[in-house]
Amino acid sequence: MQQIDFDIVRDDHDVRQILGLQALNHCSAVDPLSAASDGFTTVRHDFDLLRDMNRTHPSAIARCGEDLAGYCLMMPQSFRSRIPILEPMFCLLEGLSWRVRPLAGDQRWFVMGQVCVASGYRGLGVFDGLYALLRRTYSADFDFTVTEISRRNARSLRAHQRVGFEYLHDYFDPIAEDHWEVVVWDWR
Repeated sequence: MQQIDFDIVRDDHDVRQILGLQALNHCSAVDPLSAASDGFTTVRHDFDLLRDMNRTHPSAIARCGEDLAGYCLMMPQSFRSRIPILEPMFCLLEGLSWRVRPLAGDQRWFVMGQVCVASGYRGLGVFDGLYALLRRTYSADFDFTVTEISRRNARSLRAHQRVGFEYLHDYFDPIAEDHWEVVVWDWR
């Protein structure tokens, strides 16, 4: 196998590759057995939104030659209104605190918008490498990142805990009919 290289999103080609990998791993495209063992993505972005997110704050990507081995999306709070499906999460976050620090009004955190590793690259350190790059890229400007993970996505929950995310909150979303865990990776 070729070497895996980590970088940030550089152009529209990178954005298109992310969208392709996202679609392959979306919960609507993955059978239940694979979803339970390998994980899945829950949000599908459109090209314009993802391009705009990466123009302001490029996301972390992993490549093996020309193949996209994985991605980790950086989503600043300013994009919340552009992704309506995530509005309930943002409303919930406004009422939470991390280590007695209210999230509402605090611009020193961002949402990790989604992480995905291509099937042929799982178990090779891509997940950890993506998060290491995300931290190196943004730790001077942000104190921590927040994300939510479906409890059905056990692989993702374990992987996030392994790199340093800690439990903050859990809730049931009746619209999605799913339980979610809100986790934080504190860089301070």
